[in-house]
Amino acid sequence: MSGRVGDLSPEQAETLTEFRKRVENLLPDLPAHHDHYLLRWLRARSFNVQKAEEMIRKHVEFRRQMKVDTIISDWKPPEVIEKYFSGGLCGYDQEGSPVWYDVLGPLDPKGLLLSASKQDFLRTKIMHTEILRRECQRQSEKLGKNIESITLIYDCEGLGLKHLWKPAVDAYGEILTMFEENNPEGLKKLFIIKAPKIFPMAFNLIKHFLCEETRQKIIILGGNWKEVLLKHIDKEQLPVVYGGTLTDPDGDPQCKTMINYGGLVPRSYYVQDSVKVQYDASVTISRGSMFQLEYDIPSAGSLLRWQFASDGADVGFGVNLRAGHKAADTQPVLPSERYNAHLVPEDGSLICAQPGVYVLCFDNSYSLLLSKKVSYRVQVVPPTEDTHRGQTSSGGSSDPSGIR
Repeated sequence: MSGRVGDLSPEQAETLTEFRKRVENLLPDLPAHHDHYLLRWLRARSFNVQKAEEMIRKHVEFRRQMKVDTIISDWKPPEVIEKYFSGGLCGYDQEGSPVWYDVLGPLDPKGLLLSASKQDFLRTKIMHTEILRRECQRQSEKLGKNIESITLIYDCEGLGLKHLWKPAVDAYGEILTMFEENNPEGLKKLFIIKAPKIFPMAFNLIKHFLCEETRQKIIILGGNWKEVLLKHIDKEQLPVVYGGTLTDPDGDPQCKTMINYGGLVPRSYYVQDSVKVQYDASVTISRGSMFQLEYDIPSAGSLLRWQFASDGADVGFGVNLRAGHKAADTQPVLPSERYNAHLVPEDGSLICAQPGVYVLCFDNSYSLLLSKKVSYRVQVVPPTEDTHRGQTSSGGSSDPSGIR
């Protein structure tokens, strides 16, 4: 049994009755309280009525604290988010579910996080989720059937290292967790299109924020992604740029009145110089000396990420690779240069092209007077088996199990 209306086992039907009684006092505070809606919470907790009750009670408190019922009418995102935070609702799939597009390539995560608070981004995604929930409700009334989930399309063209900036990944992880905890069964399918070679690495960073049921709904499309999308979305509901015939009223094939494509955030929007980072360790580097961190990278394709800040003055930083046991086997990967990390914390990353010992070198040898305190955080993300593979084969789609 699927656990949906009309397809319940006797035990599931009994659990639904018990669940309704246990949350009866919450019903006036819920956006819906029909069986379709309540069953979403039960399915999300495998029909464990106690866990489902805990989940939905937390959701009611979440809606109250975040003022979800009035967020669309009473709250407006900062201008920088409205202009440069990509994505949008555009069209419906063949079953009538809304289709939402996230366009990742043009997104400027650092510029956005330096221009608005993380709370503003969370509230923006709460607002988007509420817009989609209400759109599902309208579609249910219009079509005379239950529409409770959306189709999501991730356009990954242009996805790069800038999108793997740790503060951005952490913020996105919070958004995913919030969506999982407060919108059970809200996702029907997630299509990944135009995925570059770095995509498996990016997925590896965020997959732990997703439950197993959500992972199973992810479909990675290959070179024939337009053909596959048309099997799920009629061409009249699919923008021209994605293989359909839908345009803006002025003929724009990208449907920019519905989908925001983001872009580089002008520095005039910046309200802070850096994003607060929780560092793992700190060290004082004596004047005229250096400090090195070594990381044994056994596999090519691993991602090495770092963040650091210095107190009082600049500090040199570079990355070397020691592929053998001799000093002659050491070669620079990232040439050392001086960073004003006392003014703006530094962050960076590189994909390790070959195995070996990667040496992160903090250089204070040029300073004859000052010791430097450096706080740092380093992370190594191992490669997945698909890291060098790029898109999946032209056969159409794949389960993301290959990049877990």
